[in-house]
Amino acid sequence: MSDLAKFRPRIESLERFATLGEEASHRTPALELLTALERPQTSQAAFQLLVDLDLWSPHENLFLRRSQIPLHFPPQVLELADHRLHSSLPDSNVERLDLTTLKVYTIDDESTREIDDGLSLEYLSDGRERLWIHIADPTRWLAPGDHLDLEARRRSTTLYLPTGMIPMFPVELATGPMSLVQGRECFALSFGIILDSEGAVVEYGIHASLIKPTYRLTYEDVDEMLELGIEAEPELAAIAARAKCRRTWRQSQGAISINMPESSIKVCDDEITIQVLDDSLSRQMVAEMMILAGEVAGRYGRAHNLPLPFRNQPQPELPSDGELLQLPPGPVRACAIRRCMPRSELSIQPARHASLGLDTYTQVTSPIRRYSDLLAHFQIKAHLRGDLLPFSLDQMKDLVQSISSTVQEATLVERQTNRYWGLEYLRRHSQMVWQALMLRWLREHENLGLILIEDLGLELAMRFNRGIEPGDRLEIRVSHSDPRQDFIQFQEISLRDPQAIAVSNH
Repeated sequence: MSDLAKFRPRIESLERFATLGEEASHRTPALELLTALERPQTSQAAFQLLVDLDLWSPHENLFLRRSQIPLHFPPQVLELADHRLHSSLPDSNVERLDLTTLKVYTIDDESTREIDDGLSLEYLSDGRERLWIHIADPTRWLAPGDHLDLEARRRSTTLYLPTGMIPMFPVELATGPMSLVQGRECFALSFGIILDSEGAVVEYGIHASLIKPTYRLTYEDVDEMLELGIEAEPELAAIAARAKCRRTWRQSQGAISINMPESSIKVCDDEITIQVLDDSLSRQMVAEMMILAGEVAGRYGRAHNLPLPFRNQPQPELPSDGELLQLPPGPVRACAIRRCMPRSELSIQPARHASLGLDTYTQVTSPIRRYSDLLAHFQIKAHLRGDLLPFSLDQMKDLVQSISSTVQEATLVERQTNRYWGLEYLRRHSQMVWQALMLRWLREHENLGLILIEDLGLELAMRFNRGIEPGDRLEIRVSHSDPRQDFIQFQEISLRDPQAIAVSNH
């Protein structure tokens, strides 16, 4: 027996103790090991020992370890994925609509590898324009109940962490034949939609299709092309114009826009970068087209009484116009609105989605990354063929409950991991002076408020030692940050007082 194998039970006990602390089972081997090495019998000491043994990184993701999220694909899933790469299933949609002559734009961040949507514009003979929203068709490569489907169901979503993604499907499939790859003939589920002059849907069709993506563009590429008005790409400008029209129409239907800064945190070779994502024309255009596809899918499901994972959101009770006008426009006002928004939820019954301003809505645009979208594809494609639906009403109800629970856990891990790396970034840049905006009170009687560090798009709690109101701006510096303990302490930089005012959050 190798030394590693001999010590493996103790190491596993140590890992459990470092991850779960006093809640860990079978802690005795870990405690004995810590005692023998004259270390404290604490989970922190267990963590440090694993780091010292080069078994763990100093930034080991305990949030992920505490979750039920699988990190590796079982052998049978990888074997089936490899088999599908070389020998796909017979196509159940034998009469796919050939749209390979359409110019197709795929638009994503440069780092995106799972390309799951593309846009086209078709000029009709009667002078009208038909928007085409093409969504990748991963159901072409799996069947309900096979190993790939069951594993995707178990995961329910792709996790996007600063250190990398944990995919719902094996990467070779997800980024290869499942994706809409430039220059290749690709399988898709395409939504052809005609809007009226106000932006409302007047005609639509959904088709299993074959497309050939023409351009692989980044958001920055599209912003530049729209700004320059590239004459060779009039379709792009026309799609952007229709997206703007759609946004105005949704606002007329009661849509609630909340424009808060959104940041993207990436960690590569222990270097942390934080980018605040601009709410640019290109991002607005893509978002509107995805919402439009979701409305059409929801309308189709409702019209044909299909059990789908509809996404609903109750109507919120917003502050009065008078109350909102008392708040500074921008993030402070948006934060007050966001606080009142109820969670959206999955349901097998169609209902209104308040913040989108839609009477029915079903997410269908990320089937490589969200299992609920994949379910909608299975159901819609079967109905289009005239086949029996793969999932009955009761089965869909059970699946929606299971998915919701798994996705909630994944979302929490994403949020906790992003916060950890945000605090670590601030710890490493403790000499920087940051511009901050007071957003709202958390507990006013304790002088505890929520601030936004504008250059980073990070929101953190902060306790003040002076009078301050939402909308006030201040300059702060980190005096202490311990990401592992979820603790950060700031100093406010005061021009009038050379002694900084200490504030903290735990």
